Amino acid sequence: MKVYQSRSFERKVKKFNKQEKNELDNEIKQIIQNPSLGTGKKGDLKEIFVHKFNLQNQLYLLAYRFASEENLELIMIGPHENYYRDLKAYLKNR
Repeated sequence: MKVYQSRSFERKVKKFNKQEKNELDNEIKQIIQNPSLGTGKKGDLKEIFVHKFNLQNQLYLLAYRFASEENLELIMIGPHENYYRDLKAYLKNR
């Protein structure tokens, strides 16, 4: 499976320290092994899955979707505060 990163995702991950990046890599590996790990969204965010996990004692959300059966796109990562509002705005401006 090929994994692609959006520009927004790439910029956020760039600010993480090494330990946070390792934890994030483990979460992404879990998603690849079990694609239904995240919860599917409805309405404006249909076809988007969101996986929730703790990173440095804070809840983070990771939005992803399947571009095809063999392609996983990591769209956005961030804390819960205003996450869905920002995700909708990002997808609308794409």
